[in-house]
Amino acid sequence: MSGHGTPTPMTSHRCGPLSGVAEVPGDKSISHRSLILGAMAIGETKISGLLEGEDVLDTAKAMQAFGAEVVNHGGGEWSVFGVGVGGFAEPGNVIDCGNSGTGVRLIMGAMATQPITATFTGDASLNGRPMARVTDPLALFGAQTVGRKGGRLPMTIVGAADPVPVRYVVPVPSAQVKSAMLLAGLNAPGKTVVIEKEATRDHSERMLAGFGAEITIENTEEGREITLTGQPELKPRVIAVPRDPSSAAFPVCAAIITPGSDVLVPGIGLNPTRAGLFTTLRDMGADLTYENEREEGGEPVADLRAKYSPNMKGIEVPPARAASMIDEYPVLSVVAAHATGKTMMAGVKELRVKESDRIDAMAKGLRACGVTVDEGEDWWQVTGLGPEGVPGGATCASQLDHRIAMAFMVLGMAAQNPVTVDDGGPISTSFPIFEPLMGALGAKLSHG
Repeated sequence: MSGHGTPTPMTSHRCGPLSGVAEVPGDKSISHRSLILGAMAIGETKISGLLEGEDVLDTAKAMQAFGAEVVNHGGGEWSVFGVGVGGFAEPGNVIDCGNSGTGVRLIMGAMATQPITATFTGDASLNGRPMARVTDPLALFGAQTVGRKGGRLPMTIVGAADPVPVRYVVPVPSAQVKSAMLLAGLNAPGKTVVIEKEATRDHSERMLAGFGAEITIENTEEGREITLTGQPELKPRVIAVPRDPSSAAFPVCAAIITPGSDVLVPGIGLNPTRAGLFTTLRDMGADLTYENEREEGGEPVADLRAKYSPNMKGIEVPPARAASMIDEYPVLSVVAAHATGKTMMAGVKELRVKESDRIDAMAKGLRACGVTVDEGEDWWQVTGLGPEGVPGGATCASQLDHRIAMAFMVLGMAAQNPVTVDDGGPISTSFPIFEPLMGALGAKLSHG
């Protein structure tokens, strides 16, 4: 059941060529961070292109609860009037972060070094996800946490009244953990150092520098070492949010597997810590080109043109690439099912603790649709059936996970028989215009 309402079954039918322009929503990661850092600056931060999915809207409500003024001007234009570093007020009610692991973990970091108490909850999916990976390192600053068994929401955090700077090595590749620690370090005296052994998406570092924080990055023997000087006065910014590469993945992959398709996806962020899927698709032989490459808001951007690609081969995806495409493996597995040969995806244990166990969810659904999938704790392998070779015809469980639901909708566009998900409701958390956007390209989606 969806955390935001009654389950909504959704079916994707085989369709003709997809064509047209797919203007996907703003980047989710950058949208969350724009709101949070805007709330921690002094003055008005103006944001255009904000993703107005449920996850980001929940973060906007949270920033209001902590005392910032957040104004929606319409059309993706927002203003945040910040309260400054260390200026959060204690919220009067429980903070509901819906389905968003990114939102709750980043907000926990932002308030953990302020002398306030806040209680966090979410939907059934979020309340089942592990939070200790963030709350344990936040305790090093002096924050205290009480939650359900296994470090799960609902959870109350008592922020540190006298925070201390921290040096922390992130044990698993996680941009959420890294970012939470950096946001906490903003209100700690001295220098907070966060070291990651494998580079993850660097939106937080780029944006912190843009807001005026003193932040340095160097590669050391321990890994990528990020040093943040605490207690700065952050300056408000004008932010144009690039379009989300994780959302772009769905029309791009749908075009690649659907005969005759030619789709343009404009203005997509190609930050190298996020673009692993597109590199992988090209390695497989996909007809995917970058047009009009440029820079917007400190981020590399291009228009993506994706065409039907019947000659794709299965590959071994380099494990080192996992962090740059961790959210895209579900839809990559759909493409792999339409390639020739086996696609091996290793170094991906992080997929097991996302909104769902994404390896399990995709493996079960793909098998039900006639695809062979082998899996281990940290890897999975899809045996491709070639172009137009997937039987389909099954109902798959979305497991309250937006990316699982959209991946199976993409599968149905090229499968021999319709593919249904038991609940398409979670799609609205990250891609609220998914259905009309794909429909305008030629997809055939139905409810019930």
